Amino acid sequence: MLHIRKISLTQFKNYTRQDFRFDQRVVGITGRNGSGKTNLLDAIYYLCFTRSYFTSNESQNTQYQTNGFRLEGYFEKQGQPAKIVSTVKDGKKEVALNDEKYDRFSRHIGQFPAVIIAPDDAEIILGGSEERRKWLDTLLSQLYPDYLEHLIAYQKILVQRNTLLKNITGSGQEQHSLLDVFDEQLVRHGIPVFEQRKAFLTDFIPQVQQLYDYIAGTHEVVNIRYQCTLQEEDYAAQLRAARFKDLQLQRTSTGIHRDDLQFLLNDHPMKSSASQGQRKSSLFALKLAQFEVIKQFKQFAPLLLLDDVFEKLDQERVTRLIALVAGPSYGQVFITDTHAERLQHSFEGTDQTIQLINI
Repeated sequence: MLHIRKISLTQFKNYTRQDFRFDQRVVGITGRNGSGKTNLLDAIYYLCFTRSYFTSNESQNTQYQTNGFRLEGYFEKQGQPAKIVSTVKDGKKEVALNDEKYDRFSRHIGQFPAVIIAPDDAEIILGGSEERRKWLDTLLSQLYPDYLEHLIAYQKILVQRNTLLKNITGSGQEQHSLLDVFDEQLVRHGIPVFEQRKAFLTDFIPQVQQLYDYIAGTHEVVNIRYQCTLQEEDYAAQLRAARFKDLQLQRTSTGIHRDDLQFLLNDHPMKSSASQGQRKSSLFALKLAQFEVIKQFKQFAPLLLLDDVFEKLDQERVTRLIALVAGPSYGQVFITDTHAERLQHSFEGTDQTIQLINI
C-alpha cells in the first residue's frame, strides 16, 4: 500500500505555512472556490512527480512576492516510511528522498505513483497532440524507467538537431555529418519509445472499454488509435528522406515527437462527435484504467487524486464512481468538493469512513 500521512506546505501557491495530516484511506478536502483545495492536491502530486500537474513554470507555484517554496511529505510505502522534500529557492530546485538529494529528478518518477483526475483533463481529448503525448508519457514513465531515459535523451537530441537546422549554412560536409550523428541517435532512442507506446496501447484499450461501460452505464465502443509515422516506414529512412524539407523548415518534421492519439467512440472521433457526457465518461475511464495498470504493475495501488468530480459528472455517474473508489481494490483517495455535506453523503452507502478537511 501507498499512503501519505502528512504534508507541510511553505509558500506554495496560496499557502504561507500549513500542515495537513491524513488519517483515513479516503480524504475529502472541502472549501469554497479559490480556497486552495486544488493546490493541496497539486502539492501531493508535486511530491510524487517533482513537478506541478498544472504548470511547468515554478514561479506560478511560488507564493506571490516570495523567492521560493518548500513541500515536505511523509509517506508510507509497503510498510516502510519515506520522507520527500521538494524545494525551489531563487530558481534552484532540489528534491530529496529520506534526506538524500537526487542528482537526476527522473530517478524519482514511478517510486510514488499517483493518478490525478482534474477539469483540465478535457484537453487530452479536445486539445492538441502534445497534451495526449504528455498523458501517455507520464503514464509509461511511471512503469518503465528505460522509457523515461530514452524519452529524455530523444528530446535533448531533438533540441540539438533543431538548433543545427536553424544555424546550418550551405552544404558544409561537417554540418551534414553532424546531422547524420543526430539522426542515428534519434533512431536509437526513438524506436524504443515507439515500440513501448504501441505495445502498451494494444493491451490498455480493453481496460478503458470495461471502465467506460461501468461509468457510463451503457456499452459504446471505445478505441484509441495510435498515429505514428514509424508504423509506415523505417525511421532512419524517414529522416534521410525528410532532410531537405527539414533544412527548409529549420526543424525536425518526422519522429515520435509528432505522434498523436485519436480517441474514438463508436468509430467516430470523440473530439468532434461525442457529447459532453460521453467525453467525461471517457476521460474517467481513461484515468481509472491508468490507475489499474499502475496497480497491476507495481503490486500496490497508486494515490488517486480527484479534483472537483461532483461538478463534472451527473449524480448517477458520481454514485458509480464513489462505489468503485470506496472498494477494497483502491488505495488512498483524495477528493475535493465545495460542499462537505454532499461529499459525506456520497459515502454513506459504503463501508468507507471519510476524513473531511475544510480549507
